Amino acid sequence: MQFEGIHHITAITGDARRNVDFYARVLGLRLVKKTVNQDDPTVYHLFYADEDGSPGADMTFFEYPGAPQGRAGAGMIHRIAWRVADAAALDFWAARLGDDGAATERAGDRLRFADPEGLAHELVVATVPDPPLIAHHPEVPPEVALRGFDGVRAYSDRPEDSAPLLTGVLPFAPHGDGFEARGKRRGGTYAYDPAPERRGLQGAGTVHHVAWSAALEEIEPWQDLLRRTPGVRPTPVIDRFYFRSVYFREPSGVLFEIATRGPGFAVDEDPAHLGESVALPPVREDRRAEIERTLTPLPSPRPLPAR
Repeated sequence: MQFEGIHHITAITGDARRNVDFYARVLGLRLVKKTVNQDDPTVYHLFYADEDGSPGADMTFFEYPGAPQGRAGAGMIHRIAWRVADAAALDFWAARLGDDGAATERAGDRLRFADPEGLAHELVVATVPDPPLIAHHPEVPPEVALRGFDGVRAYSDRPEDSAPLLTGVLPFAPHGDGFEARGKRRGGTYAYDPAPERRGLQGAGTVHHVAWSAALEEIEPWQDLLRRTPGVRPTPVIDRFYFRSVYFREPSGVLFEIATRGPGFAVDEDPAHLGESVALPPVREDRRAEIERTLTPLPSPRPLPAR
């Protein structure tokens, strides 16, 4: 069994309107699903990705309106890396982000910045053969667009405790200063940095979990393997409607999810109109009127002509 890199990364926002503006307008991602947190349907779950809503480019957010800003600490992911094609793309993003008021830091083939709530991102010139995962946006030419996730970095006080699980049970291999999960078509990296002294606080601008991409038919075998692994307490397989998943914490404290590549976001919406209205899983449909009254009204962020 393999992971095809990262499936999705989920973070927290306190302001859905500002979040949509930054990720859909500024970063040029497509809002592919407006749905709710299935464990708390009064809370938005927003999904941004490439044009097809592909695993590997899927940045998601829970909205807790007015949530105070958090800070990453031990056992939390503190930076998300995205791929771009070349140095010209870094030039483009330095200018675009700067024009929008975001501070950037350039270091060789990398460009660092943060979203409006402080979530740290990094653009990396891609050196892998993985197919690019690109969204269409009238202000972002495809040659400079984001191409999907490269990896994540987490804070840990004892990263050596995690290596046996990552390489002995999960399909990670040593890579650079961390690890890589690579399948037949995609890969994704995972690395650690020393944790700051201050304790982390979950809040706006922090990552909730990272999900690794698995085949649909492998989710039960993964759950069974983890259940039999000492020290790991996986959840049962959970049906998230758009994918099935298992959650657990790796020894450094980071919340992992294994999520399946399917059924996908087109299971309940026309692919040409993903994310234009609130989509609810069937078990929540009878509460639509009640749920929609609690959600922040969000217009379609970038109406595009049909292709």
